[in-house]
Amino acid sequence: MQTTYTNREIWHIAYPILISLLMEQMIGMTDTAFLGRVGEVELGASAIAGVFYIVIFMVAFGFSIGSQILMARRNGEGEYREIGRLFYHGIYFQCSMAVVMFVLSFFFSPVILKRIISSPEIYEAATSYLHWRVFGALFSFNAVMFRAFFLSTTQTKTLTLNSIVMVLSNVVFNYLLIFGNCGFPRLGIAGAAIGSSLAEAVSLVFFIVYTRRHIDLRKYGLDRIPRFRFDTLRRMLNVSLWTMIQNCVSLSTWFLFFLYIEHLGKEPLAITNIIRSVSGILFMVVSAFASTCGSLVSNLIGAGHSDKVMPLIRKHVRLAFYIVAPLAVLFSLFPDVILSVYTDMEGLRAASVESLWVLCASYIVSTPAFVFFQSVSGTGNTRTALALELSALALYTAYITYVILIRRMDVAFCWTSEFVYSTAILLFSIWYLRRGHWAGKRI
Repeated sequence: MQTTYTNREIWHIAYPILISLLMEQMIGMTDTAFLGRVGEVELGASAIAGVFYIVIFMVAFGFSIGSQILMARRNGEGEYREIGRLFYHGIYFQCSMAVVMFVLSFFFSPVILKRIISSPEIYEAATSYLHWRVFGALFSFNAVMFRAFFLSTTQTKTLTLNSIVMVLSNVVFNYLLIFGNCGFPRLGIAGAAIGSSLAEAVSLVFFIVYTRRHIDLRKYGLDRIPRFRFDTLRRMLNVSLWTMIQNCVSLSTWFLFFLYIEHLGKEPLAITNIIRSVSGILFMVVSAFASTCGSLVSNLIGAGHSDKVMPLIRKHVRLAFYIVAPLAVLFSLFPDVILSVYTDMEGLRAASVESLWVLCASYIVSTPAFVFFQSVSGTGNTRTALALELSALALYTAYITYVILIRRMDVAFCWTSEFVYSTAILLFSIWYLRRGHWAGKRI
């Protein structure tokens, strides 16, 4: 088992994740870019409904992160066939959860949105979007288990291929369904939701076909579908339950941020959706290195080399800054060029510039924060990671409540909440990792 990684080796693992995240980010970018040319209402509604869907999706994604930690640990220990057992039990669980979440969202989301959205126009558009978007859960919940498998076994190039297929599918579906090109009906915001759901279906089919044709099924125990064993699932939930709660709560506060902004008006909400999309470009870089670091941390601990973890984390932070810093400077110097990708409304672009500057500055803290926090999860102590996250989110929620609801500050100032959250989670993560009680933890 390898115990040290050079910059080149880390990049070799991280760059396919980065490309895959770039492709996934382009799905949101294309939705925003298309809807930014439909109207402010559609742009703002897609923000609220899109984040609402992500809250649902993050339950499944949280389970996949826990599964990834376990599979990476088995990979580090050389117990390769056990990875297949974990993978298939993850599929069993995700299929069941996808059906439950689909039914709950399909019937109850309109009721929830009615109570929390003040604008009737935005409510109608958001409901239309979410009605079709939840169908994607039937595909995306299972696709993230494939992502966990390829990440845990460091076969990350597959993620790049899958994401390229997914984003190209989404662009085609959006082009056809939003504006009604090539004889298809003009569906507007509903077309964006249908396109995204169909793209997720294409993604899942790609993963299945690729795995059967290019992966050593026997080595990883994928050649035989195991019988369901509750004790195996319970073992997975002991780790995954906390990441599920963590991701759901984390995105719920992000959703709360958008709801608060919606009360400031249609333009602030449209600005926030644009800035959210721009943020995704920077976040995907950080996320690629954070995901790589978390997986390698779990592999190192599994191989008995806990002493190599902290140098590995610092190296990942440094590499992430090499990419994030130039991008943030570029966005700050040429904001109109970046914002013109998302909307052709000149007034909306001008109103978004200050928020963009605040966002770019926040990545000074966000970059190390996300890498360190993902490393906490990589140690396998997901219950502690949840406690750290809840503490940071409590501060974040108090801050946005005061700044947005009580003081009703300008939307650019509202984005300073990113500093509050990132600073808190960074300090908590460093404190935990320096204590060192995670070194001998078995999962």
